[in-house]
Amino acid sequence: MSKAYLTAAGSILTVEARHSAYIRSSLKQSPFPSPFDVPLSLNEVYTLAAPFIVSCPSDNAPLPVKAFPKLVSSPENPMNITSGTKITLLTPDYIVKPADGSSTIYGAFITVTGPVFAEATPVDGGFSLTVPTAAKGMAPVRGQSYVVLTGCNTTVTDETVAAGPAVLEIS
Repeated sequence: MSKAYLTAAGSILTVEARHSAYIRSSLKQSPFPSPFDVPLSLNEVYTLAAPFIVSCPSDNAPLPVKAFPKLVSSPENPMNITSGTKITLLTPDYIVKPADGSSTIYGAFITVTGPVFAEATPVDGGFSLTVPTAAKGMAPVRGQSYVVLTGCNTTVTDETVAAGPAVLEIS
């Protein structure tokens, strides 16, 4: 990547941050609810962007990314989600199953200091879980948050993500 592209991308980043803060403030949300942005993998970012990509030039090289199955917040979830709130995450047109057929599925809330896990219970169309409280020394699950479904409760990698991320606003 050229230095000019990185400079342009960096300058856009700060403008987008101001846009986000303005929109959040106008929605009566904290303009900056967390001191750090959440790190997502390239495949997690592509998963969020893929629905907006309608076409690419036919002579483009294939993208070196994959989209995970869709994960969305249920419209039945409360408007004010906090740690301790029970929520439902839906997997439209896709059924998430443990690889061995019986292991636990977890919701992993991605934070700057690492994922915070919550056991997920299968429900019709997805999973329900309780938004966790971060352990001591971990970043809180707050603000614009991302959650993925995984069969692992120790790490989140592209190999362990089963669906998501879903975007949630957590107060």
